[in-house]
Amino acid sequence: MQDDAGTNTGLLLYYPYRDMEIRVMETLHAGGFEDLSYAQARIFQRIDPGGSRLVRLAEQARVTKQTASVLVQALEQEGYVERRPDPADARARLVTVAARGRAAQAVAAGVVAEVEALWRRKLGAGRYAELRRALAELHEEPRTG
Repeated sequence: MQDDAGTNTGLLLYYPYRDMEIRVMETLHAGGFEDLSYAQARIFQRIDPGGSRLVRLAEQARVTKQTASVLVQALEQEGYVERRPDPADARARLVTVAARGRAAQAVAAGVVAEVEALWRRKLGAGRYAELRRALAELHEEPRTG
C-alpha cells in the first residue's frame, strides 16, 4: 500500500474518481461512442431523468452558459440529447437524453458497476459501505465562505 500521508484528501478523493472516469470513457470509445468527449460527458452525466435546463447544467458542471451551450449543441448533433419545450415554462427548453444517449448511459452504468464491485472487493463490504456513508455525509455538508 502506498503511503499517501503527504497527499491532500481532495486528491485522494479525486484519484479513484478519475480512474473510473477514464475506464468509462475508454469503454464508451471502444463501444462506438468515440465522438463523446470528456467535456461533453461531464455535462451529459448531469442531465436529470426528466430533463435539465441549460443554465442548471452549466452551474452543475461549473462552466459558463456559453460553454455548456456549445457542448450541448455538439451532444445534440451527435444524437446523445434532444432539446424539448419545458412544460413548466413555455419560454424555456429542457435538454433530455436521446436514444443514443440512453445506449451510452447503459454502457457507462456497466463500467461503473464493475469499478464499484472492484472497490468493494478491495475494501471489503463493511469498509466500502462506511466509505459511501462518509462521502454522502461530506456531500451533504453545506459550503462555507
